[in-house]
Amino acid sequence: MSEARQAETGVVVPAYNEQSLIGGTLAALAAQTDTRFTLVVVENACTDGTAATVRAFARTAPFPVHLVSEPERGAGTAADTGFRHAIALGAERLLRTDADCLPAPDWVATGKAELAAGAEMVCGRSVPRRDERPTRAERLLPVVTRLTAVYGRFRRAHRDARYRTPYVLCHGHNLALTSALYVRCGGAPRVPLRAGSEDVTLLNRAREHSDRIVRAEHLLVHHSLRRVRAWGARRTLLWHWDRRYLPRHDDEAHVR
Repeated sequence: MSEARQAETGVVVPAYNEQSLIGGTLAALAAQTDTRFTLVVVENACTDGTAATVRAFARTAPFPVHLVSEPERGAGTAADTGFRHAIALGAERLLRTDADCLPAPDWVATGKAELAAGAEMVCGRSVPRRDERPTRAERLLPVVTRLTAVYGRFRRAHRDARYRTPYVLCHGHNLALTSALYVRCGGAPRVPLRAGSEDVTLLNRAREHSDRIVRAEHLLVHHSLRRVRAWGARRTLLWHWDRRYLPRHDDEAHVR
């Protein structure tokens, strides 16, 4: 298959000091049922061996791998750099996950199918990684997240008349969208991680420009429990709730 054909779909993975976990993410992407995509890994001011791990993987990967450097730290900034790099390569469809996540084997195929069916943005489901052996309480995190999303749907800030479609639960590490919508809405915010939730900002920007935004429970990613284990459930929830909890040092905020 030509690289031009694979470039029609870009998978973006922002990575900040993920040497210990990104290998699992890369392996999960290599094991996809549909490998017709180009992978863009954004090395986000890493000081460890993340880049070397990606370069080693690229030598035998079943798809083209682009390693892009973004010196300004921030999940939204890194994601924006990756998305725009993929678009410059010719990507018409974009998917994103994070470097500590494990996408389900049909993740790419499902994202493509949802976009082909007419969606312009697809927000998937997130559950804890099994290999991190979640406790009974940790296995309930998706339920808690859903409850907070119900609150989000009825928040006045998310119900403004400028939005063309209802608010849905969105995880930055599990979404798909068209390149056309990404460009049209202005993309992910290039702000420090402490400044706000880049995934919610991207969702709301997209909602101003499209009424074809859907929640897809079968677009599945397994996420790491590192943040909740480092901060505890209460602080983690407050962090996601408009940054009502902020760690004392910037480095602590980059546990992602």
